[in-house]
Amino acid sequence: MSRSVRTRPDGSGRGLNEAYDTALLDLDGVVYAGGNAIAHAVDSLAEARDGGMRLAYVTNNALRTPDAVAAHLTELGIPTGAEDVITSAQAVARLIAEQLPSGARVLVIGGEGLRVALRERGLEPVESAEDDPAAVVQGFGGPELPWGRFAEACYAIARGVPWYASNTDLTIPGARGIAPGNGAAVEVVRIATGAEPQVAGKPLPPMHRETILRTGARRPLVVGDRLDTDIEGAFNGEVDSLLVLTGVTDGAQLLAAPPQHRPTYVDADLRGLLTGQPEITGDAEAGFRCGGWTAMAAGERLELDGEGAALDGLRALCAAAWTAGGERGCELDSGKALARLGW
Repeated sequence: MSRSVRTRPDGSGRGLNEAYDTALLDLDGVVYAGGNAIAHAVDSLAEARDGGMRLAYVTNNALRTPDAVAAHLTELGIPTGAEDVITSAQAVARLIAEQLPSGARVLVIGGEGLRVALRERGLEPVESAEDDPAAVVQGFGGPELPWGRFAEACYAIARGVPWYASNTDLTIPGARGIAPGNGAAVEVVRIATGAEPQVAGKPLPPMHRETILRTGARRPLVVGDRLDTDIEGAFNGEVDSLLVLTGVTDGAQLLAAPPQHRPTYVDADLRGLLTGQPEITGDAEAGFRCGGWTAMAAGERLELDGEGAALDGLRALCAAAWTAGGERGCELDSGKALARLGW
């Protein structure tokens, strides 16, 4: 399907919580990091919810059950029910159930979230390649997942058993920084077996389908911190997105983004749900203006002039970089321009 290439973030004259009926919120790096709420998240989500916006929490992390995630969010001060949580474990369990008969055994390499999701779909979790599994499913199992679990996956896959993965995020943000995610563990099994898993999580369609089926959203807004999962997932689902800069994406990555990684809106944190978004004016010849800043591509670098809110400068730079990059992504030097904004 042909789609126009986004060349700048959109503006909005209304708060995003008024323009969209449902926020599909990523968790790690958006709502919390390392188990602790990110600054402004609790108050912003409460105000959005009180204004009539439905909040749904959509995570590629398959470790915990929806009940456990909901309890954690409620403890942080964000009242949440299990029905408000959608996980990649649920998406991959539905994918497997559509391809295998009810009651089929599935070898689980991961945590309790996968086991609960499989049982919900009428499948039987097992622990060993010797349990005659009809499939292998791999999801994030936390830092204590034993190395021997990967060996069990490899033994079963070598016998021709189909392999599924909840997601392939290479990293996961935590309280101490960026740690290896499920994608890094999937690579271990891929290298050992030469096989390729069927993947359900963001940015792929099974996760978006699971989210829409469970929420019934009619005008959803995807809110995330990752370009290659949250924003690309919104692109694949043809829905709008808000990138918040509280997780893994930095300014340079945002400016270099190819079309499928360009968000509809950019904001510092979840307070962006409650506000309008500024219009970006201008063009490549005269420069792109946002707030008190003007950005343009000149030679082999991006240039930025003016003063004002750093976020407006970043938005102006996005317009200059995405226009210059076209369908490839921007390869211009952005270091000096971002340094002016403190990035």
